[in-house]
Amino acid sequence: MQIEWYGQSAFRLSTPQHTVFIDPFGDLSALTARGLTFDYPPIERVSADLLLVTHEHADHNGVQAIGGEPAILRSTAGRLASPIGEVAAIASEHDEVAGTERGPNTIFVFTLDDLRVCHFGDFGQSALRPEQVAAIDRVDLLILPVGGGFTIGAAQAQAIVETLRPRWVVPMHYRTPRISFLDTDEAFLARAARVERLPTAVFDTTDLPQADTPIAVVPAVP
Repeated sequence: MQIEWYGQSAFRLSTPQHTVFIDPFGDLSALTARGLTFDYPPIERVSADLLLVTHEHADHNGVQAIGGEPAILRSTAGRLASPIGEVAAIASEHDEVAGTERGPNTIFVFTLDDLRVCHFGDFGQSALRPEQVAAIDRVDLLILPVGGGFTIGAAQAQAIVETLRPRWVVPMHYRTPRISFLDTDEAFLARAARVERLPTAVFDTTDLPQADTPIAVVPAVP
């Protein structure tokens, strides 16, 4: 499976048969009026079979950026049919006060290329609830916010890694030279047993190392 990070929480996951895109962003130039920088390159010339939107914030729901005629699952919960098979959409919150501050968030879990993938969106709960852990079940590739502010930070993210025990964890939604808010990924990476920094934003799971403990995989900033 080939994976490309477009910045923030936007990922393309592709096999020869299917492409899944998660949390595309659209035009966020309006952030400059608030004194913020969001300077990731625009998402262009990308099509998908399945498009997943974890919640309805502008840096996650830019569905117009994705071409083709993808099936779209957005801001929902349940066990849902899709072009790649069943997708588990697990209800969660964007904050620590039952969603009353920033609203709901969906954790998406699906299998692609025989790997079980889990994307946490803008998860902001103080911790996973037992029923959420049970619904997520086994994970090979965990894509997890680590930048604090609007989501969990380093300590909470590491606790989730220790609970789910994935093969690989890819941090997302953190400060980079492209954005001027959130915390960096360094506090999270300092807690990781092993860190694999990649030279590009595109990588293949067949090239990733294996270990008995979760490996933090850090794509290059797009």
